[in-house]
Amino acid sequence: MKVFIVHAHPEPKSFTAALRDQAVETLQAQGHEVQISDLYAMQWNPVASAEDFSVRDNPEYLVYALEQRCNSKEQTLAADIQHELDKLLWADLLILNFPIYWFSTPAILKGWIDRVLVSGICYGGKRFYDQGGLSGKKALVTVTLGGREHMFGEGAIHGPLEDMLRPLLRGTLAYVGLEVLTPFVGWHVPYISAEARQAFLLSYRQRLETIDADEPIEYPRLSQFDDRLYPL
Repeated sequence: MKVFIVHAHPEPKSFTAALRDQAVETLQAQGHEVQISDLYAMQWNPVASAEDFSVRDNPEYLVYALEQRCNSKEQTLAADIQHELDKLLWADLLILNFPIYWFSTPAILKGWIDRVLVSGICYGGKRFYDQGGLSGKKALVTVTLGGREHMFGEGAIHGPLEDMLRPLLRGTLAYVGLEVLTPFVGWHVPYISAEARQAFLLSYRQRLETIDADEPIEYPRLSQFDDRLYPL
């Protein structure tokens, strides 16, 4: 299996970085190929702009998704985008590895999503959900956060973690056709003991050792809808 890890944490000694390293060690030990993009170390540019395109279909008015479509076809995307897109298309499994900031991803990871999930390749028209451009590939979200597990769920102070991650899991990863696996969560990690952190790393290793057997989360399929996308 080919695995692409996109890592987004500014501190190289963080527990999020330890999870990345655990993933690399575990997956390579099983014979899988692994590539990593460390967004902060790369000084990844998160800003989607006209500078991402060497040619313009419409020089007078920027519609980013349409310019993505044109430039991907002409192979004139910015070099940093093309390099990341090549890794994404190479991979069988995408792992997004990051801390939750304000119920969401770090800005640098959101910018990676904005720029790399290119219209015309990853999605476009009715190429979404099971018909998305990345169908046949899988995605695993690995997150750390400061909250305790009991703070998340039905009736809990923050509500279900699944609701917090819905824009990413469904609106992004499932939308482009990826089979989305149940996220791995490191709870309360800034405040727990070294022993508790080791227990999380062991759990993560065990999860990755059987990742091929993971069942994806169920999301809509286009066959459940008519041509106007009304439910059948």
